[in-house]
Amino acid sequence: MESSKHFHFAKPALLVCLHLAMLLSHSATHVAGQGADNYGSGLKLKLDSAGKKYVRFIMWNQIWMRHIQNNPGSMVNGNPSANTWDIGARRLRFLAYAQITPRYLVLTHFGINNQSFATGGGSGTTGTGGYGAGKKPQLFFHDAWNEFAIVPAENPTTGKKNKRTLYLGAGLHYWWGISRMTAASTLNFLTVDAPVINWPLVDVSDQFARQYGLYIKGRLGKLTYNLNINKPFATNNSAVNPDPVHGPVAVDNNGDSKPAIGGYFDYQFLDQESNALPFRVGTYVGTKKVLNIGAGFYHTQKGTISKASAASSNTNTHDITLLGADVFADLPVGPKSKNMAVTAYTVFYDYNFGPNYLRTVGIMNTTSGFDPALEAAKKTINGSGNGRIFVGTGKIWYTQAGLLLPKGKHDKMRIQPFAAYTYKKLDALDEAGHYFDVGGNIFLNGHHAKITPQYSTRPIYYNNNGEKKINGTKGEFILQFQVYL
Repeated sequence: MESSKHFHFAKPALLVCLHLAMLLSHSATHVAGQGADNYGSGLKLKLDSAGKKYVRFIMWNQIWMRHIQNNPGSMVNGNPSANTWDIGARRLRFLAYAQITPRYLVLTHFGINNQSFATGGGSGTTGTGGYGAGKKPQLFFHDAWNEFAIVPAENPTTGKKNKRTLYLGAGLHYWWGISRMTAASTLNFLTVDAPVINWPLVDVSDQFARQYGLYIKGRLGKLTYNLNINKPFATNNSAVNPDPVHGPVAVDNNGDSKPAIGGYFDYQFLDQESNALPFRVGTYVGTKKVLNIGAGFYHTQKGTISKASAASSNTNTHDITLLGADVFADLPVGPKSKNMAVTAYTVFYDYNFGPNYLRTVGIMNTTSGFDPALEAAKKTINGSGNGRIFVGTGKIWYTQAGLLLPKGKHDKMRIQPFAAYTYKKLDALDEAGHYFDVGGNIFLNGHHAKITPQYSTRPIYYNNNGEKKINGTKGEFILQFQVYL
């Protein structure tokens, strides 16, 4: 009932969005693909006359306007709040990379994420004033790596293409498994955002889905690959007592972290995608014919610990093993003149963090916690605000699909409705979770300028006499405005 009520809000908001997009489209330029043909090579500074040495700059922002059904008992800025409306920054980013010789590449990427009106501020920001709650978030590096081409894509002397390539890199990097979406580009999602389950270590033993390490990447014909060895960031959560019903509960505590190894392999049957950078495209908006099948992994020893019993301080260590297998398709359909396309992606994850491991997350959560007067039995396991069950030991299946609608007479605006579904069967819970997303991309200039409305639902879990089961759902409407140069 609550989700149905919320959808009445989403429908008029979607209509407003469509009208706004139609007005803006009069000034939009011709859309050729995930970018636009008038965009060329973007903000690029040539370092030689041939253009083989260069520096490329990319800047983007994703602004979210939302209406959130908060989880029961949530507090926003000290006030009980059943629903919250806000506008904030999901991502504000700057990336630069330089091909300084035919064999050597340097990349750096920094920015901020998840700033709302009440949360996401810099360290120590709180209360009211110049450094009040939610203000002045801190810039940090997302990526910083150097790369050397042992066998480059093109022979520097003859200019001949190589079918087999090999590159070696080091730094704070994004070249790892577990799936295609684990290295997703944030510029060209099909849905409004990633499901986040694709980044299972995010901000625990990694820095916003990155770790320091060494990697190799390359091609063997139509097979692309990347392998890495990393040093996970330190975790030191205290062991907790076993669950009375399910037994020991693993938490992140890796001590002097052991090496992590990982990688991803995919066979590209049709058009070959670029692997110059790790960022995988979510939808090509009708400009490519792609069909890939892939698999990946991540493994580190002694990544979590658990208590053997409540009466003992003894702990056991557990390895973290994360596996993924996926299929990606972006294929033209219908008359060529209409430039229609179907984009689809499906992935299966088998995650093992140790017994009954469980994490929750609330993307850009505006709440500060639960009402202190709320009874313990009425507190959802999800956490406050838009918190949801995130990942845990168990199995997760995610799938998404979208249809690029036919070009109009003036070819200035493209629309791409989409839907996504997530199934989570986690050992720590007594009931599987079902998550739904529905929305559409309104491309004004490819991914360079687009508006994306999306409505999502999440199940609400409670602990009822030791059983962790669902009792109801909540919804969230997001309207994203994206621009990148």
